[in-house]
Amino acid sequence: MAESKPSRKSEPKPMIDTAPAVDAAPAAPAERPIRAPKKADKAGWWWGTGRRKHAVARVRIKPATGEGKVTVQTGTNKNKTIAEYFHEQRDQNDAVAPLKITNTFGKLEVFVRVSGGGFMGQAGAVKLGIARALKDFDPTTEPLLRDNGMLTRDARDVERKKYGQAGARRRFQFSKR
Repeated sequence: MAESKPSRKSEPKPMIDTAPAVDAAPAAPAERPIRAPKKADKAGWWWGTGRRKHAVARVRIKPATGEGKVTVQTGTNKNKTIAEYFHEQRDQNDAVAPLKITNTFGKLEVFVRVSGGGFMGQAGAVKLGIARALKDFDPTTEPLLRDNGMLTRDARDVERKKYGQAGARRRFQFSKR
């Protein structure tokens, strides 16, 4: 008779008790310390810069003396409200989202200069700029803004067109003959 070879399977290892001690308290997530608010510039404004795709928004805010409003500068001396500048409701909501989340809509004077990109990119740039200015104005709003993703720059961009192709991924039509 042929002898069978011993199996290569190892014997099961004994279980070692690796459970934490009962006395140990669960680890709480580390809280970020709230920093001191930044000082306003000489004119009393807090600044924030937002970027999205090819759009750049330079935002400044200050406490409103009366009814606060959001103004977008379009030309040298031409100003429009958010509703006049952004025609889509989605873009209007995106632009003022940080103000609504922090309950400061109508309490601050917001002045925006936007350049480059399209309307959707500009709305995203305005959102980031307002959130950054709010963070400097009142540091207690930072956790709320960060939890809602307002302080994170959206780095997605358009993929470049490659040579020998009709677009970034689109090929030219194939012709056998």
